[in-house]
Order: sequence, then C-alpha cells, then structure tokens
Amino acid sequence: MNTKSTPIRQRIFEIVNVAAPGDTVSKWYDRVTIVIILLSILPLTVKTENQTFFWLEIGAVSVFIIDYILRLLTADYKLKKGRISFLIYPFTPMAIIDLLSILPIFTILNNGLILLRLVRLVRAVKIFRYSKTVLTLRNVLIKQKNQLFCVFCFAASYILVCAIVLFNVEPDTFDNILEALYWSTITLTTLGYGDVYPISDAGRIATMISSLVGVAIIALPSAIITAGYMNELTCEVKKEKE
Repeated sequence: MNTKSTPIRQRIFEIVNVAAPGDTVSKWYDRVTIVIILLSILPLTVKTENQTFFWLEIGAVSVFIIDYILRLLTADYKLKKGRISFLIYPFTPMAIIDLLSILPIFTILNNGLILLRLVRLVRAVKIFRYSKTVLTLRNVLIKQKNQLFCVFCFAASYILVCAIVLFNVEPDTFDNILEALYWSTITLTTLGYGDVYPISDAGRIATMISSLVGVAIIALPSAIITAGYMNELTCEVKKEKE
C-alpha cells in the first residue's frame, strides 16, 4: 500500500472518522452509519427472522465491510506510523470490533448459531466512534482512571469484608461465601432484592452500616466522572475559541 499523502485518501479519512465542525459529508456518513448499526441489531428483538431481516443483514454487513476497508486504507493517517500502520491497525480494539461486527453474517448462512447471533450486540460499540459526547466521556475515563481504580478497589475490598463478616455472623443464612458476596454486593448498591437477608440483630446492624456506606461509595465514581467531564468540556470550548 502506498503511504504517500493524497488528497483522496486524506478526504476519505476525514469522512469515515468523527466529523469535524462544518464537514457536512462526514456528519451524514456518521448519521447514516449509526442508523444502519441500530437497524442491524433489530433482529435480536424477535425470536424468528424473516426475509426482510435477511436482506437487512446483507446490506448492513456490506456497509461494515466497506467501512473497514476504507479505515484500513487510511490507517496511516489514524496511527501516524507510516507503512507499519497498515499491519498494526487490524489489531487495534476498534478494528477487532469491526471484524466481529461482520461475523454475524454467518448466522444467516449457517442457520444461525446463538453465539454469533449475540455477537451482533458488539455492533452497538461501533456507535461510540461516531459520537463526540462518547469520545469526550472516553477521554474523561482515561484521565480519571487512577481515581476510578482506587474507588473500585475500595468498593471491592468493602464488599469482601462485609461478606466475610456476615458469613461468620450468620452461618445459617449463607450456605457459602458466594452467597455472602452476592448479599454484600446488592446491599452496597442499595438494590436489596430480598432473596437473601440477615435475621439476627448483629446481621441487621451490619446491613444498615453497609447500606449507608454503600451510598457514599456508589456516589464517588459519579462525582469523579462529573468533575472530569466538566473539565473536559471546558478544555474543548477553549480549544474551539482558539
């Protein structure tokens, strides 16, 4: 493949990627692709597929194949690593998702394997690359990954400690540690299905404490993401003004 910059390849790259401000063609490409992705998931909402869904799948996969080829042909613009970009691109996360999105075509050619049928849900991930809001959220998660990881570790540790405490306080209520972990998780998230619950006073006190702490722990990721999102939006506004 020739990595020499050409106006045609550069324009293709601009179209298939997230639309830049004022790029009407790229915006319509994004919108049409999103609609096709959503339509291609429709067969999962019914038990049996008819002829309409058959041709819908054929059309959607054809679009996905063309989109994949166009992205591969402009991989050097995306990865900025010269010729080696064409070898690296197929192994990038989104390229793998693109390939998985094509696989469900074999469900209509081989009477439908349930696993390949469910792979269609992977196509929903493709929508993320066409939304600036989702890309902004991705940047926030990347920048705040350390804080979010700390919160996750704290929550996991708290769930484990609560499960061990209740498992020993009420051995008759929980048959194994997995049940205790299940109880601890739904209590931390304040879901409380009611299928597993403590019956002793000590167990109930532990449950109340766990629920109160759980509200605070669950609120932490939301606060971190919200603060990061606001900072990211502020930075984007400054860049646009500049």
